[in-house]
Amino acid sequence: MKYKKKFLIIIPVYNEKNNIKPIVEKIFKKFTKKLSILFIDDNSIDGTRQEIFNLKTKYKNIFLIKRGSKLGIGSAHKCGLRWGYKKKYFIIITMDCDGTHDPSYLNRLIKPINKSEIVTTNRFIKKNALRGWSVWRIFLTSFRHNLIKFLLGIQYDSSGAFRCYDTRKVKLKDILEAKDNGYSFFWESIFILHKKNYKISEIPINLPSRLTGNSKMRIKDIFHALLYLFYVSFKKNK
Repeated sequence: MKYKKKFLIIIPVYNEKNNIKPIVEKIFKKFTKKLSILFIDDNSIDGTRQEIFNLKTKYKNIFLIKRGSKLGIGSAHKCGLRWGYKKKYFIIITMDCDGTHDPSYLNRLIKPINKSEIVTTNRFIKKNALRGWSVWRIFLTSFRHNLIKFLLGIQYDSSGAFRCYDTRKVKLKDILEAKDNGYSFFWESIFILHKKNYKISEIPINLPSRLTGNSKMRIKDIFHALLYLFYVSFKKNK
């Protein structure tokens, strides 16, 4: 298979109008290599799509997949990965649009890929990396992180979306073995790739609170993720 295109950044969005332009401008300013950006929009109602169309007139390598409803963050990542593999990009990066994933880390995220196959980011290596977060949110995030490590036996910060795949080495079908279409997709996919003996490395990052707008995670998402984690852990131990 010939890989004619280099770098693709996948950014799922839902009602992120005010964050679109800052993230795009930072990416093209900080990351000088030839790249494309693919937005996956789950039927935003705040003008997100129009903001993307406006930026497409300036930046030619911006693409958009419009979906008819809110289908889940994990589903959006799967959709973007399928598109990226089909278009033969050999490096695919996934990140959030809320300003928490700083584009200044992009070069550092890609650098280890020659010796690894997946590079993820870790919010727990650096002290005080969770900047501007409430005590309650820090507690919940740390609790989830340690619970995943305990139940699944993986030491990575596996629940984050900021990561890099080498598509020449990582099979799409292996990523898509992750069944969850919500937030659990992130740790489930890392768990599966770890079991399949892919080389996974991490870089430390700071993770500030979002720039504008509100988090899309709901209480029911938290309960679903917790139940699904116990379900996967139970299946692992059978």
